[in-house]
Parts: sequence; structure tokens; C-alpha cells
Amino acid sequence: MTKVAERLLSVSLPGDSNSAPRWLGTEPLIQAVNYVPEIFAHRVGWTATWLGPDLRKAEDEEFVRQLKEMGVNLVSIALFTGFGLEAEKEAIADSMKFSALLRRYGIRVGVYVGSTIMYETLLLEKPEAQEWFVPDYLGRPVRYWGWNNNNQSFRKRVYFMHPGYREYMKKVLRVGIEDLHAELIHYDNTSGMADPAIFQHPLAVQDFRVFLKNRYPAEKLKDRLGFSDVRYVEPPRDDKPRSTIDDPLWQEWADFRCYQLARYYAELKEFIRGLNPNVAMAVNARWGISGHNTIWEGVDYPTLAPQIDILFNEEGETAAHYAGMTADGILVSKIRSYKLATTLNKRVLCVTASGTPSKGGDVFAIPGGRVQLAESMVYNRQCLGNIGEGLFLPALPEEERGYIRFFREHFDLYRGVETVADAALLYTHATMGFNNDRPAVSFMLFAQTLIQAKVPFDLIFDEHLQDLSKYRVLILADQECLSDEQLGLIRKYVQQGGGLVATEHSSLYTEWRRRRRDFGLKDLWPVEAPAWRGISTPEEVSKIIPVRQQVGKGRVVYLGEVKPAIEKPPTVLMTSQYWKLPENWEGLVDAVRWAARGPLTVEVEGPLTVTAELLRQAERGRLLLHLINYDLERTPELENLRVRLSGREEVKDLVLLSPDRGDQTLTPTSEEGGVVFTVPTLKGYSVVVINYSTCWNTQNAPKG
Repeated sequence: MTKVAERLLSVSLPGDSNSAPRWLGTEPLIQAVNYVPEIFAHRVGWTATWLGPDLRKAEDEEFVRQLKEMGVNLVSIALFTGFGLEAEKEAIADSMKFSALLRRYGIRVGVYVGSTIMYETLLLEKPEAQEWFVPDYLGRPVRYWGWNNNNQSFRKRVYFMHPGYREYMKKVLRVGIEDLHAELIHYDNTSGMADPAIFQHPLAVQDFRVFLKNRYPAEKLKDRLGFSDVRYVEPPRDDKPRSTIDDPLWQEWADFRCYQLARYYAELKEFIRGLNPNVAMAVNARWGISGHNTIWEGVDYPTLAPQIDILFNEEGETAAHYAGMTADGILVSKIRSYKLATTLNKRVLCVTASGTPSKGGDVFAIPGGRVQLAESMVYNRQCLGNIGEGLFLPALPEEERGYIRFFREHFDLYRGVETVADAALLYTHATMGFNNDRPAVSFMLFAQTLIQAKVPFDLIFDEHLQDLSKYRVLILADQECLSDEQLGLIRKYVQQGGGLVATEHSSLYTEWRRRRRDFGLKDLWPVEAPAWRGISTPEEVSKIIPVRQQVGKGRVVYLGEVKPAIEKPPTVLMTSQYWKLPENWEGLVDAVRWAARGPLTVEVEGPLTVTAELLRQAERGRLLLHLINYDLERTPELENLRVRLSGREEVKDLVLLSPDRGDQTLTPTSEEGGVVFTVPTLKGYSVVVINYSTCWNTQNAPKG
């Protein structure tokens, strides 16, 4: 049993959750995709007359040669779109030839596996598949509605834990691994597989009852629900947006859907590794941490991550999530999602460059393509993401090609690294899953503050409270739901010298979202909790000034509110249009600095449009300071960024590298407790390589 499953679900998952193909840890990952078969293009109604011929041209040797020269080392191709193995046999035959050609050029092969079923053809092959389909939900068929609500009613949803469906998908995987020689299985639509509507399938209802019975002893189940016999329990049937999820059955239903999704991929992973242990798994969990309540949608990342190898993310495919600065002065990034994956020891594949068509078939240039590439270099791990699709790749701008070359030529800067983080920003399952409003706002905006103020931080989950020794400060951004055990771990951390910054209603609820009479951590901050006005009324926030106090060897700061600059309406997703720096962002940074008891490990004086990430390569005795200009489109060059680096080790030399300019040696100046230096210019992206006179390990290196 994984620790995550034990923490969240108390039910074991099959398979070895820790194994990963060896090649994932040794190579840069630069992906292109070409997985749209003609049968899908025709059925979906892509009307461009040149699309079919272009799809075929994208599988010829000249195109593969161009991919190789560009640095692509992984191409995902068509295997199973959902029409059925019989209906797609011509496409699979073409993919077999394409796979052989790619492998001849030393390019690894990934295969696309969809999760929706094109019933018009698959039922001809397998009539009994009718049993897989989910019945109508609230008077509507349960189908995939496509991009921008484009009706794709020919794509039905299935209950993925149906035994017949699971066996059929294993048949598909066997074709991909044995016939197409795939080294990556690319699962699409993962984020939609555990939607509430799908779990209205009769078998899902039965599985839910078994889950409840197995999760709790009878007495604890009675404490949870008020009774212990769950034979007639039915899942919720309501799609009304909610601010909070207080009904215990609804909470359990969310956990159940998260568990079933992880269980499905654990079973497939065990099957795949039995065929070939060198095959990796990537799932399209779609949104990462971008303001969606993924737990209610059925994706709990700490539970899912041990069952897979790579997270696919669609943030880079929509205008609302292109990396850069908006006209309203909002810095949009995927940094939270990359940090999520790094914490869970996973990589992220998402669109990062301009070699990608629009859904209608026309090429477009992604605004800030260089910024997106730099973002993946820095915050991802050994992965440049998906740089393009099919014949659109040759149209990639030269500036972006330069970033790809830089990544390949300097790959030694991006492997074997770990973050140097002063602060840890906590994301608790119960808080973020069962409250769609204030915790979502406070968490996202505190993260935004840390990003733009250039405070070194990690994003952590419930299980990471067991060991906080790496961090100087723990941040509870309205993390209202904490168990008694978690409260004890936080108290111990503070008593032993850790800093704590808490906001709003942190610790006011239990892990079941039961309201405490007062803050569970009131002994750490002397503030009265707001009067409770019932579950249907949002909690009030305290208007007091920040409270600071020494507790044991540690320091604690309590702030009544993270004040949004743009109010998010109730029940609406906390997506990028609301990410403007909070009104009190400077107060949040001051709180972190005070709790940290001294200067941060690295402090960069520069515009709020610049981000900084400090990474450590302990074995090579060096630090790497990465700088990205998110306002590249409007401010193509910045000058004289002053950097102060804390630490007792003697700096041997500083070298500034960038895909935008030649290498440059920098001169450090010693200062009490560290060194100071200036980065003379920053265009899109630069990295400062900080070599030390002696090779240190993680015990005596500069720490976060």
C-alpha cells in the first residue's frame, strides 16, 4: 500500500508504485505528437481539404529527419482513438510503419490511447460494450462535448472499472507494446474519466458501497454517516455548483472517484510492466493546479501520481494559460503545476512551443513561446514538453528553435537537480477538495505572491507534514481542514524552530470538514475564531492586523486575510483572470521573511514580471539560479538585476548562460553571510551557474 493511499483511502492499490523506466531519468524529454488518424478527422468534421494528405506527409522519412535534427526524441502516434481495433486497423497498420521509421532514427515511440468510445463503430466489433456505457445523467446523455463545447456526441463515456472495458483496454495496450513497440502509453481524457456523471453507472454504485464498507470499521462508519449499513446508499445526483461540500457522503464519493481512477491506472501499469518494464505511462490530468477543484473532478494528484510516470497537462493549449503577462498585469504561469509534479517526482508534458495547430487545423504562434519553453526548462524536470504537432513543426520560429538547442546543449544543467526552498506552501486534500471558494483564492494568491516576489518555495501535500526539516517556513494559506495528527506535527515543527505563516480559517475544521469551536492551532496564534453562523453561511474573516509571536524556538505569524485584487464570484473556478497579486502581497512576503528569521537564501531585486528559481546540484558543487522575464513581449530586455545569495561557502566563479546571448562571467562581491552580484541583462531567460570552491553535500550546502 502506498503512503498516499493509506493516508487518504485506507484501501490498498495493486502494483509497484515506485518503479519507473530507466530512460526517463537519463535523457532530455522533447516530444512531438502526430496521433490524429484520418477516421477521427473525418468523423469530427475537420473540413480542411489538405488535412488528410498532410497527415500522411507527417509520417514520411523527410519529416522524421527534420524531427531528429530539431532534437525531438519522443513522438506520440495513433493507436486507439476509440473507434475500436477493427475500425482503426488501417490506422494501426500505418502507425506500425511510422513506428519503425521513428525507431530507425533513434526516436522513442509513444502511442495515443483515448478513453471515450465512438460507439457507432465499436459496437459493430463488440456489441456487449453497450454494458460499459454510462446511463443518462440528469436528463442528458453522458458524452464528450469536445473543444469549446463543440458537440462530439458520437463519443460516449464509459465506467472505466467495468471488467469488460478493462480487458478490452489491455488488448489495446498489448497491440501498442508488442506491435508498435511503444515506450510510452499516452492516455487522454483522464481528467474527465472520474466525472460525477460517470459514477452513476450501476456497477459504480455497487463499488461505492463496497468502498465505504471496506474503508471504515462499523463504528467509525457510523460516526461518519450516522449509520453503518450502506447497502442502500446512492451517490449524489446534482450538478449544481457549490461553495462547500459538507455532506459526508459527497466527500466520500469524491474520495472514492479519486481512488477508483488511481486503481484503474495501477492495474494497467502492472499489466504494462509485465509486458515490458521499459514502457512509461503518461496521463492527461489536464489542469494541474490552475484553479480547478481537481479532487471533486476525481483527480487527487498524490494518489494518482505513484501509479503513473508522466503528467500530461493542457494548460499550455488555451489562451487563458499561455505563459506571460496579461493586459491587466496578471502573471500567468504553469509554475504551480510544475511544482506539483516535482514534489511528486514526476515530469509534465504540455504544449510549450508554437508548432501546434489550432483545433480547426490552422497553425498559430503561441504568444510567449520562448517563455513557455523556458518555464518548462526551469520548473519541470528534464523535460521540454510537447513542442508541436505534425507538419506544423517546421513552422517553429527560429527563436524558439534556439531555446530547444540551448536545452539540448546544456542538458547537464537540468539533470540531478533539487529545489532550494525556504518555504513550503501546504495543499491539503480536505481543504482544497471540499471548499471551492476562500481556500482556493488564498492558496492561489499566496502562491502568486511567492512566485512574483521571487521567494524560494515548494508546494507540498498532506503526507509531507511528516518531515518539514528542509524548510524554514510552513505556509497555511487558509488550509482550514487539518486532522489532530497534522496539528501535532505542525506544533512540533514550530516548537523545534520552524516558522509558520497562517491565514484566515486555517485549522478551524477537522479532516472531515467538521467545524471546531476555535482554531485547532489557537495555542500558536492568540486570535479568536469568528462566530459560527451555520454551514450555509460563509465564515467571516478577521480584520485584525497581523499577529506575530515567538512559540518555543519558532516564530508564528497569523494574517486575517489574503486580500484579492480581483474578487472571484462564489463557486466560480479560481482561474488565471483572478490571479492578480493580492492587495496585501507585501505583507505576506514580510510575514514569510520574519518567520524565516533572516534573509532568504536568494533575494533578487527586479520587476514583479521576473521569476527566479534556485536549484542545487550537490554532486557537482554548484547552484543554478534561473531567471525568466514573463513580460518579454512588452519588455524585451531588462538590465542590472541585483542578486544576494546567502551561504558560508566560498564562491569559485559565476557564469551567466542564455539562449538569447553569449556566455558571460560575473564578478561576485563578498558580503556578511553571503555574496552579491549583478545580472547585467535579461531578455527572455538566463541561468547563473554558481560554482563553489569545494564540493559540498546537502548537509553543508546553502539551504532553503
